[in-house]
Amino acid sequence: MKYDRAKKLEQIALEVRKDLVRMASVTGMKYLSSSLSMVDLIVYIYWEVMNLRPEEPNWQNRDRLVLSKGHACPTLYVTLAHRGFFSREELWNYNKLGSMLQGHPEMRRTPGVDAGSGSLGLGLGIANGIALGLRCAGIKSRVFCVLGDGELQEGSFWESALTSASHKLSNVYAVIDRNATQNEGPTEEIKALEPLDEKLKSFGWQVFHANGHDFASLHQAFQAMLSADGPAALIARTKAGQGVPMMEKNQPSIKTAIARDEMSQALTELEEMSQSNNEG
Repeated sequence: MKYDRAKKLEQIALEVRKDLVRMASVTGMKYLSSSLSMVDLIVYIYWEVMNLRPEEPNWQNRDRLVLSKGHACPTLYVTLAHRGFFSREELWNYNKLGSMLQGHPEMRRTPGVDAGSGSLGLGLGIANGIALGLRCAGIKSRVFCVLGDGELQEGSFWESALTSASHKLSNVYAVIDRNATQNEGPTEEIKALEPLDEKLKSFGWQVFHANGHDFASLHQAFQAMLSADGPAALIARTKAGQGVPMMEKNQPSIKTAIARDEMSQALTELEEMSQSNNEG
């Protein structure tokens, strides 16, 4: 399927990845590999899906996003900066004492953040609460919950999935970053999730699939999902470290901060990709 906006979004995603690597270099940021895997998902959602006003972050009728995969918040922060919610210069203060950008999202501290995050597996419950509140207020906004696949092993996620279906929360969308990796290793070796789509369907969800690094695939899947009746989930197949060949190949531990010389190599790889895209 041809998607006319794909080239533009690929360039935005490339710039987001470059700033993620710069953040890691300047701040000693961990979770770079995990953050890189969901860049394309977050870029697509914020540029193509969500109804927002960056100049008015608390606009009542905006769509909301809950980042359940809170440790990968650097991707959210870079995206919000590029989308105009706050200055890009704030990125270099990540996780510093008093900074607006902490190691997990804080909605009262950071413009554009709709919910905090804590223990993995809790995000969908928060999204449900927001969706129910919107329903009570008569606001027809949508709530997107971005989850890592490892946290789907938590019982709290499945209790929340039942709640979404029980209350027929048709404005709740779960977007699953299915990179098949968690801190201890491959998800299927630690506590197998498959067949994930069948499990979600049995809990009353409609399920859609996409290549999480292909904007045409994401566009097709989101168009179908947003037309679904009832809570809907997108399982996006991704790869940890995506977009930085060095990290894709070596697959460092999710929590590992990489060395400065590795950062230089990663930036060089990204700059080469940028030049290649511009020439194309």
